[in-house]
Amino acid sequence: MGGSPLRILVVGAGIAGLAVARALRLAGFRPDVTEKLPPTERGDIGLYLPGNAARALRRLDLDGPVRPLGEVIHRQRFLDAAGVPLCEVDLDALWAGVGECRVLPRAELHRVLLTGAGGAVRHGAEVRSVDPLPGGVAVAFTDGTRAEYDLVIGADGPRSAVRTLAALGGPPRPAGQVVYRAVVRGGPRVADWTALLGQRAGFLVAPIGAGRLHCYADEAGSTVPADPLARLRELFGDYGGPVPEVLAALDDVHAELTEEVELGRWFHGRVLLVGDAAHATAPTLSQGAAMALEDAVVLAESLKAASSVDAALIAYESRRRPRTRWVRDRTRDRNRTRDVPPALRDPLLRGRGGRIFQEHYRLLVGPL
Repeated sequence: MGGSPLRILVVGAGIAGLAVARALRLAGFRPDVTEKLPPTERGDIGLYLPGNAARALRRLDLDGPVRPLGEVIHRQRFLDAAGVPLCEVDLDALWAGVGECRVLPRAELHRVLLTGAGGAVRHGAEVRSVDPLPGGVAVAFTDGTRAEYDLVIGADGPRSAVRTLAALGGPPRPAGQVVYRAVVRGGPRVADWTALLGQRAGFLVAPIGAGRLHCYADEAGSTVPADPLARLRELFGDYGGPVPEVLAALDDVHAELTEEVELGRWFHGRVLLVGDAAHATAPTLSQGAAMALEDAVVLAESLKAASSVDAALIAYESRRRPRTRWVRDRTRDRNRTRDVPPALRDPLLRGRGGRIFQEHYRLLVGPL
């Protein structure tokens, strides 16, 4: 169906929605893109893209604009809470032939995707209803406008309105973690992706370019603290390595609860979910953006190759489910290690940690 006059609506202009719009344009389609939020600048937080994300960006012909951004990461180092080495992963070897690993500001990736998608996003357009038609979908927006489409793609995140309206699932499940993100200026010099593992908590820093550090931390919990910065300093105040200098340099921290989405199906009629709307997980493996980018590539390929929209949606879901299930299961595996006391966990990681962490990505190194 490549180059066909299909009427396609993409709901959501985050990483998933813009990546889908870019992939569809490359395949010859001209989707509409809507976003319920106004066109405000994204928050100042970092994003780690593993090698499979780089491969997907290459398939979207966006690797060139991304290459000058952020910092390429060659090694992951895991330390205990005192800063003593546990294990490390050679990322160049792990992702050889796939792509580079990179840390960059999320807002910069978003700008690249927005340009790649054609830049035309209808902001403030919140979907009120999606109703099935013979061979299509009737969409009503909260501003009173209506339109008909051959395919509606919900790329509106873990709390997807499209998912609810299309009866594909309810609210996301709490994943049992509080995560903290920040960009640090004036902190210590850190050359590698470096994580310190404590008791049911972890602290990660990685270079993001221009003397800045991407800071990510998490702890087991179900409530976002009123003062995230004070909580970080309380929780990680006795950690070693670069943590004391990072905490001293922090001035603004974003905190949120992690959520999971697990669905029996990703489409109903001509309404399809992609990205976190379909398969959100905790960010432990840093695969949220990568899975969204891969979704975009595979969806466009499926639509271009299939004889009908219905056949394309079946082909798309059958290709994507094994990889997203792998990410979900490996995320849960790694999160369970948080509950293991460091006295038991740390000797295991010193002996086998590098191999264990590499295994979490084994399926993802393979083809889409």
